[in-house]
Amino acid sequence: MSEPEQTPEQPPGRPPGQGWGRAPASPALLTAAVVVGLVAGWLARPVSTAWLGSAPVVTWVQPTLLAMLALVIGVTARHTHTALQVRREPMEPHRAVNRLAFGRASAYVGALVGAGYAGYALSWLGLNAELAGQRMLWSGLAALAGVGVVACGLLLERACRVPGDDSDA
Repeated sequence: MSEPEQTPEQPPGRPPGQGWGRAPASPALLTAAVVVGLVAGWLARPVSTAWLGSAPVVTWVQPTLLAMLALVIGVTARHTHTALQVRREPMEPHRAVNRLAFGRASAYVGALVGAGYAGYALSWLGLNAELAGQRMLWSGLAALAGVGVVACGLLLERACRVPGDDSDA
């Protein structure tokens, strides 16, 4: 007896009716990215000081670029939501999958990078080093911008849902 043939719409190991990528971004993976980012950011100061003799300098550029990235992702999410949910315009499947993948990847990377900047900012607490306050300020703002990237990435992923999709997971 042969196994039933799998179609591209039905991935192996998934219940019938659940296609590729239907599950939203995993909270467990987002949490893992945050934990890894916090630890890596916390270790960035002592490791770079030991190896290079000085800690990395964070300026206005890092939070600005992350905020601009969040803006681009947010605008894309808004356009996608308007096209699919409000005007109910058809979208080419590959374009929808690309946006879904971009939104999900943005959420994971935003969590990792934002938490990394948060960990770096926390590593400066209580130190009277030169530029410690400046590094904490810009790292904290970069961490907030990273939260914006996560939020906009999740919004973009949600905007890619097909109208009438009963999956609220």
